[in-house]
Amino acid sequence: MKQDRRGFILGAFTGIGAAGVLYAMKRTWDPLPSVQHAGVTTIELSDIKENELMIYKWRGKPIFVLKKTPDIVAKQSANDLARDIIVGEDHYILCIGLCTHLGCIPAYRESQHIFLCACHGAEYDASAINIKAPAPFPMLIPPFEVKGTHLTIGKEGTAYAKMKKAEVLGLKILDSTI
Repeated sequence: MKQDRRGFILGAFTGIGAAGVLYAMKRTWDPLPSVQHAGVTTIELSDIKENELMIYKWRGKPIFVLKKTPDIVAKQSANDLARDIIVGEDHYILCIGLCTHLGCIPAYRESQHIFLCACHGAEYDASAINIKAPAPFPMLIPPFEVKGTHLTIGKEGTAYAKMKKAEVLGLKILDSTI
């Protein structure tokens, strides 16, 4: 009887110890919360003013968000508008704020509604499409998801999937570049 009891107690302690070790191992393999949240950035779009460039950070890169004025929208082509994120009546452009020539950070000229890269003179329109060389292609649009007026960068939502299918993100190989 004592032998059975000892075996049971030893087995119970061994089981509890093994469970503790497995739990500790799992915790060390899980990414830290700071790492999990580093892949996404959430922006409240209703806080952004018209024609004022807002700069955020995602994965160490500058993210440009610009709420377009109605006159900017009226002057744009269908190709330009295909890159817009539309929330209600408002049009926004979202892009990685790096010149596609050499990776400099372009400045936004509010009066002209263009992005200008001071390094080599590349220009982009209000939809971040290259309009003057040496930029070889438009500024890239990162994966995003829109829920109401919240924009989450780092998740692929339906609007992003439509842009991806229409090939207006900047490059066909966008996913391998960011």
